[in-house]
Amino acid sequence: MVLAAGRGRRMGALTRRCPKPLLSVGGEPMIVRHLRRLAEAGIREVVINLSWQGQRLRNALGDGAEWGLRLHYSDEGEPPLETAGGIIAALSRFGTEPFMVINGDIVTDHPLVLEPLDDDLLGHLVLVDNPSHHPAGDFGLRAGRVERAGPTLTFAGISLLHPALFAGLAPGRRALASVLSPAIAAGRISGEHYRGRWSDVGTPARLVEASRWLGAAVASSPSRRSRAAR
Repeated sequence: MVLAAGRGRRMGALTRRCPKPLLSVGGEPMIVRHLRRLAEAGIREVVINLSWQGQRLRNALGDGAEWGLRLHYSDEGEPPLETAGGIIAALSRFGTEPFMVINGDIVTDHPLVLEPLDDDLLGHLVLVDNPSHHPAGDFGLRAGRVERAGPTLTFAGISLLHPALFAGLAPGRRALASVLSPAIAAGRISGEHYRGRWSDVGTPARLVEASRWLGAAVASSPSRRSRAAR
């Protein structure tokens, strides 16, 4: 599931008529980069939740065939349902197996491949070093399990979640943290510390920064150098 329902108010004029995941970074829209890389990782079906300017996303992405995907849309209307609320609204599409969730407004070189959950787990979170705009972090990590206490890291907006994590929860607006908290307390959420590139593209300045490092990465890739040599 790619989360794409947010308004993106901090982006100012950039998102008045354009949903934030369609903003270009490194030469392509953020959500298109996700879809392309998810397909490369072997994923074939993706649910995208919609709210602000949702029809523009539908029009831009279509059925996903361009990337070898089947896209399904979950339209939340206004206002959006927050992360957990959006997942609950689309839960029937995921069956009984764990599913990946990724924020539509992050940029990362994480491979987007996560190991299957152990039988006792309800979720797995990718954590990163705290960025300057979020110095307090979100969660601790000890022996592969996510904790509320201890030295903190920032949730990267990439996770593998089991449908049972949301069992019995009523539809409506709900933050993911409120759903994760009891499972974390019970030791049923694992985690990993990813040390590669990652950015939460929440402001125009971070959009420029992410475009800069993505552009540099593309320019220095082996395939780009070999083409230039020819």
